[in-house]
Amino acid sequence: MANPWRGEVELVLDDTTHAMRLTLGALAELEARLDSGSIVELVERFEKGEVRARDLLALLTAGLRGGGLDINEASLGACEIGGGPVGAARAAAELLRLTFALPQGNG
Repeated sequence: MANPWRGEVELVLDDTTHAMRLTLGALAELEARLDSGSIVELVERFEKGEVRARDLLALLTAGLRGGGLDINEASLGACEIGGGPVGAARAAAELLRLTFALPQGNG
């Protein structure tokens, strides 16, 4: 089970649940992979609803690798993702939200 307090989000691939997490290493890998050049630009595309399929593949792959799964984009693209493209987009958006959310204070 994914732990949202650690920034983890669940993703179902071929009927198996995996935890995704954007560690610092996963973020560096993601940024190196992005055509746009920065994580901020990726977040902006999500906020504007202009996310591309290759953004989703890169983000989900980085999150899965950060969660400990040895996978590449080609392998992920061949998987059946729980919830289909919409489920993938929701999981990716939640992964970004949890990774970059400011800590909530107790008062």
